[in-house]
Amino acid sequence: MLNSTLSSCQGFLFKQLLANWSHYGIDAEQGFSYESMNHDWTRNEVGRVRLLTQCRQLYTFSHAYQLTQESDYQSKLTPLFDFIVAKYFKDERWIFSLNDDLSIKDTQSDAYALAFVLLSFSHYFQATGDDQALPYMKLTHQFLEEKMQAQSGGFYEAFPVDVTQVRRQNPHMHLLEGYIAVFNATQDDTYKQAIQSLLSLALEHFYDSKTKALREFFTSDWKAHPEIGNQVEPGHHFEWVWLLYQANKILPNTSYIELAQHLWTTAIRHGMADNGGIYNQIDANSYQALDKEKRIWPITEYLKAVTVISIGQEEKQHRLESALTFMQRHYFLDNGRWNEYLDEYNQAKNFPLPGTSSYHIFLGLAEVLTWAQTNTDFTL
Repeated sequence: MLNSTLSSCQGFLFKQLLANWSHYGIDAEQGFSYESMNHDWTRNEVGRVRLLTQCRQLYTFSHAYQLTQESDYQSKLTPLFDFIVAKYFKDERWIFSLNDDLSIKDTQSDAYALAFVLLSFSHYFQATGDDQALPYMKLTHQFLEEKMQAQSGGFYEAFPVDVTQVRRQNPHMHLLEGYIAVFNATQDDTYKQAIQSLLSLALEHFYDSKTKALREFFTSDWKAHPEIGNQVEPGHHFEWVWLLYQANKILPNTSYIELAQHLWTTAIRHGMADNGGIYNQIDANSYQALDKEKRIWPITEYLKAVTVISIGQEEKQHRLESALTFMQRHYFLDNGRWNEYLDEYNQAKNFPLPGTSSYHIFLGLAEVLTWAQTNTDFTL
């Protein structure tokens, strides 16, 4: 039963979603990805073209090519990489966004976006062997260390630095993801040290041992933010579960697996709706849902967590099949489209297709496909 569901999801991902984004969502002349698409697969101009979106698309097509060797994906890689470098790397650092006409819009360097430079360039390098990506990864790392590092640990949100900004765990989570990818691509121990620092930050500050929840928002010295520090996201709990298992392959430590287990338990107990899907946000203290809507990305992170967490094979297969069936019923639409938001009753909200979401959909499904190849008789 799981294999049948997986085959259907595999077809949706590769033959519909990625095929259509490749055809309609990538500018044929300049090679960049559109920020957003309408449901008829026409461009939805939103007034900005972010570095983040370009990098997520570069990652997705690079990793998809690594899995499938599909020439259509391969053909998108170098033009997209070249566009990113030409348009966003200014004065030895990465800028945040362009206008729709591709003129410069926002010159800040954003830590969250830099994480996806690391992730996408590492997979681009592995997919193509183009070693032009290597110095940009090194420069990105050096910029983070020299210009964005905070004395209290971790990194500031953006450069130029605003020390009054709310500190967040989210950019650090994605930086961990990026550094894991860069280390796996280069085997450079410099990046292993960065992984270690981010894991220490999670254990010391992000994880609240009293509530067993992953805090999101902090003051400058890593205290829970007095106004919004109670708001936590089940999807990020699942995302950290998967990342902790990836990090443990590089830096084995029982503390990481124990943390993953705590985060998993909190999220499955309090973040999953009785009628299916995963809430956007819950209260870290009362565990009550604060935002009962269900974006698509949290359930993709749940898929990834299920593939790694230490539970029985029967439970694992049941959880995967249930989640994939829910996604087919409520999120996936014909012709490679999807519902970005559901309300608490699983009714879809009218919303275009963000260029950042296929990263989540792809990686969630790719991890399940890879797991199934190893643990069942499923073949890609």
